[in-house]
Amino acid sequence: MQLAITVLGNKTDGFIAELLSAISDCHCSILEFCTSSLTEITSAYILVDGNWNHVAKLEGLVESLGARFQIQVSLLRPPKSAVATLPEGVPYTLETISMEKKDLLFDVMSFLLDRGIVIDEIEASLHPAALFSHKIFSTRFTLLVPPDVRILSLREEFLDFCDNSNIDAILEPIKR
Repeated sequence: MQLAITVLGNKTDGFIAELLSAISDCHCSILEFCTSSLTEITSAYILVDGNWNHVAKLEGLVESLGARFQIQVSLLRPPKSAVATLPEGVPYTLETISMEKKDLLFDVMSFLLDRGIVIDEIEASLHPAALFSHKIFSTRFTLLVPPDVRILSLREEFLDFCDNSNIDAILEPIKR
């Protein structure tokens, strides 16, 4: 049985270590773990696996940690029928960098989704430029390009899109 856990709390609380300890104490296995700092806040996404009684015990522990550390906790048990079927395709990474622009993330996502590209992960950040007073917006996407999408055409269309939007970008296959 799997359990998805998302938590959001103050950066200095140390609740991530307590959460990992609770997972270990309940004899559950971590399938995925992602954490990030958002200003003075820490967020985490964890997907765990275990037998039903261990997962039930973990749910109780996580909720008590939420109350103790005053963090927001969400728990979700994926249905057993939700067997993950991975789509076919070639994994790609897409990175963009540009001046701060309203709706840039939405525009890039729309471009990809309109062409049937599967978006697996997105990372985005706004940060000051090293030598100038402007802010720089950068993104990193992990994609799965379906076999019916011609890579050369996709790359050409995307570079035209980037030229029109004044974005610098790299689209390349993920090498494992």
